[in-house]
Amino acid sequence: MRPETDQNLMKQGRLTALVIAGSVCFWLIANALGPRLGLTMRYAILADLIVLAALFWALVNCFFIWRKRQNNEG
Repeated sequence: MRPETDQNLMKQGRLTALVIAGSVCFWLIANALGPRLGLTMRYAILADLIVLAALFWALVNCFFIWRKRQNNEG
């Protein structure tokens, strides 16, 4: 594998990990603070959908990273 390709894959992996960690943290904070701030269920569902979209993006990105590694190895 070429070094620049490996570096790009590592950057994509780090970004994906940050998106996963950040979205889960956002979801936990939104679920903890939502009732305390008196937010309606619409906002809770909106936060859930945002997090689901981020996690879906991360899943698709992980699949592409895996495919690139498979193609580069042989």
